[in-house]
Amino acid sequence: MNKIKSGIYGLNSLLDGGINENSATVVIGCSGAGKTTLATQFIRRGLEMGQEGIFVSLDENKEQIIREAIQMGWKKIVDYIDEEKLVFIDASGHEFSAFIKKELPSFVADWKGANARISIDPLTPVMWSTTDRYEQRELIGFMLKETRKVGTVLATLEEHGMTGNLSGNETVIPMYLADCVIHLKTLHAQDDGLQRRLKIMKCRSSRHSKMEHDYSIVKGLGVVVNPDNSSLVHTKEKPGELQKMLEESKVHIPSRVYQRLSDVLGELREDDFSAIKLEVLMQEIIAEYSDD
Repeated sequence: MNKIKSGIYGLNSLLDGGINENSATVVIGCSGAGKTTLATQFIRRGLEMGQEGIFVSLDENKEQIIREAIQMGWKKIVDYIDEEKLVFIDASGHEFSAFIKKELPSFVADWKGANARISIDPLTPVMWSTTDRYEQRELIGFMLKETRKVGTVLATLEEHGMTGNLSGNETVIPMYLADCVIHLKTLHAQDDGLQRRLKIMKCRSSRHSKMEHDYSIVKGLGVVVNPDNSSLVHTKEKPGELQKMLEESKVHIPSRVYQRLSDVLGELREDDFSAIKLEVLMQEIIAEYSDD
């Protein structure tokens, strides 16, 4: 099974090297968990590697997604769109059954075999478009099967309820149909405030971590996962120290990435690194681009 780099620092090592090529991953989490941010990171990494990107929006419009991506530090997204390397399909407000059964196959026929990266954000409106469980499975299954013909798929799914145990009706079918399922949990702890945990629920044809891992959402870096639970940090570290580490590791990182990281470090705060040691983060950054 060929692996591709996810673009999410700290995630590849939890998936035995990265996401399985031509597979379908579903990322599940509540509102604000970082699902759309993770989906755009996945697309951006492919574009950096010369792949084409397709972003299928089933909820927010194209302009909102672009605006949020720029706010997270991805300013070059506009260039990729202008160069037609990144294509948006805005299906928000559509009748989803007709879109999936009639419009999607035509699009797939044009792009089949392109080895692109496809983000679908989110699957939730499709699940809500019908109460019939058989039709829900048929729509989601067909959508994932068709888009896999184009390349590697990462879809998001809204989780509702407070338990975070994936027991909601809207999660069962996508979890069953996906090749890989990643759960983003947001917890409210009395002492430590907001805590974020990531767990890989399954990954077909691949080893993967069985543990929960802390993660954070950092402006300019996106979703950052702590792959080593033994290195949890409870003291604040200074972004200036990461700048020094980045300079020392310059030879191991592509120049375009080095410049982007160097630009965003000035806007970061100590609180952004409360869930991962800077040494671990730098190791994951280097590993992400080791094959470039």
